[in-house]
Amino acid sequence: MRTVGLAITRTGWVTTFQDLGRRDSERRGVPTGGAADQLSAAVANVLVGNPRGFTLIENLGGELAFVPDSDVLVAVTGAPCRVTVGGAPAASWSPVVVPAGQEIRVRADVALGARNYLAVSGVLTAETLLGSTAPDARMGFTQNLGERVLLESGFRGFRHSHFTPPLFRLPVPVLPCAKGPWLVDVVQSYGARSIPGVRELIAESSYLVTARSNHVGLRLDGPVLHPDTDTEIVSHGVPIGALQIPHADELIVLGRYRSLTAGYPIVGVASRASLPLLGQAGPGRELRFRWVDRETSVRRSTEQESELRVLERATTEAFGALGFAGHLIHQ
Repeated sequence: MRTVGLAITRTGWVTTFQDLGRRDSERRGVPTGGAADQLSAAVANVLVGNPRGFTLIENLGGELAFVPDSDVLVAVTGAPCRVTVGGAPAASWSPVVVPAGQEIRVRADVALGARNYLAVSGVLTAETLLGSTAPDARMGFTQNLGERVLLESGFRGFRHSHFTPPLFRLPVPVLPCAKGPWLVDVVQSYGARSIPGVRELIAESSYLVTARSNHVGLRLDGPVLHPDTDTEIVSHGVPIGALQIPHADELIVLGRYRSLTAGYPIVGVASRASLPLLGQAGPGRELRFRWVDRETSVRRSTEQESELRVLERATTEAFGALGFAGHLIHQ
């Protein structure tokens, strides 16, 4: 292992350290937090030989750039973006070597997705809160990068003289951030029974993500219905992806920094397999919802997990053939 310095030359609108979030923190009143797009964050780490939950860099909008003082292995995932190394185009969703002294630049296409994730093979030096580097602004834990980031890395380049990027033909589960409306699978929750016709209305309607959205949840403009009674709803914990209808005429999809219901009805919960796409939904994004049963939701989540495990095995084999083991301690 050796210490590598990354000179940060440019950051996006919001650029922070990130990981997959805290464990067992919600019983202490601290949200789990973590990458809004968990799939892209996990894939980025796997592509450089790291465990899924290692710290990486999350970039929201604008351009991220840095110059390493030694060769590093990186991967950029998330929203469609333009990646260059030393001014030459490089691939996203693939391992890429950045030579010492060369600048890597990542420019997001915010029209197609909100966030990019950049993983570097090794351990980034960052502070933690309750065992995680995930930012939490309400706790005063912002995690901005600063001008220089340190990395402990075992990567020393590839010894094979014939090595070229086409060797990395890996089965990567790329997140589909397409143009046009995004379709989100939703499982009905108890609150739908208290609002007659809400299932049909949501299934037939389109919703736009508004600028009022934040890390707690996506606020959506679109038609909603409210309960026809004044019965008080006891506030309680809710899952990530819960569809909540507040008193205002809007729909809220709660994110990884949600807390309690605040007494509002929960009419459905986004399928776990749809959460990465919701993590990429920025202001102006049109969303449509499709009701599915629990069995379908579980099956699609299982398929997504299976694809990630296949990538882990393929990455381990590819790096092993090239004489680079990485960390390869997949979680």
